[in-house]
Amino acid sequence: MKTKKYDKRLADLEVELAKLQVWIKDRGLRVVVIFEGRDAAGKGGTIKTITRRLNPRIVRTVATPVPSDREKSQWYLQRYIPHLPAAGEMVLFDRSWYNRLNVERVMGFCTDSEYEHFLALCPSFERDITDDGIILIKYWLHTSDDEQERRFQARNTDPKKRWKLSPMDLNARSRWVDYSRARDVTFEHTSTEWAPWHLADLEDKKAGRLNVISHLLDQIPYEDLTRGPLDLPERQSAGGYVAPDWSSLEIPRVFE
Repeated sequence: MKTKKYDKRLADLEVELAKLQVWIKDRGLRVVVIFEGRDAAGKGGTIKTITRRLNPRIVRTVATPVPSDREKSQWYLQRYIPHLPAAGEMVLFDRSWYNRLNVERVMGFCTDSEYEHFLALCPSFERDITDDGIILIKYWLHTSDDEQERRFQARNTDPKKRWKLSPMDLNARSRWVDYSRARDVTFEHTSTEWAPWHLADLEDKKAGRLNVISHLLDQIPYEDLTRGPLDLPERQSAGGYVAPDWSSLEIPRVFE
């Protein structure tokens, strides 16, 4: 998609996201949006595109780090539950509890028993939180093998992006089929009536992001409650106040 066309359509969708944000806050909704997919599928960029014009006090992102030794000793879901939203909040998970069924499964970070237990537990857990009123929306972002390789190479040659290539990302390159099998099992067992999976094609990042945002907006009926332009009060007059000379505190003006 051409950048000019993308920017125009994104600007329109950002207006709708702002309306949705106000609706969530006003109605006290609790929304969880999960983003899963292979490395370099576009999860982070899609989330940043959604949130960049929104209030982080209402719409926040959760990307849990590698669990500590203490967290590894806890009930698996314990590390995720504190991040669930309160009334008037939407939380976007950049990876989620599905780590157990995908990354941990493929990389051997969990036992077969832990995997099987969570595979059976996950649908009932999601049923519990949706029955409690949480709106749960799950996206699986995908690209082709060739496109993932192209993005990996681009990251490797760009100093601004090289930080995105973790040792686990490099290890995952050789496990494409293993990840495919883990995804298939995930869909088969956890795409339910109360929490279905939505598959999003991010081969074209720009088009894919727009499609995800458009679909997300369709999942939550909302009305426009945004305020019109406000009457700004007049600024206070100086009343004899003269500001001291603070120029010695200014940073160097490298750019003009």
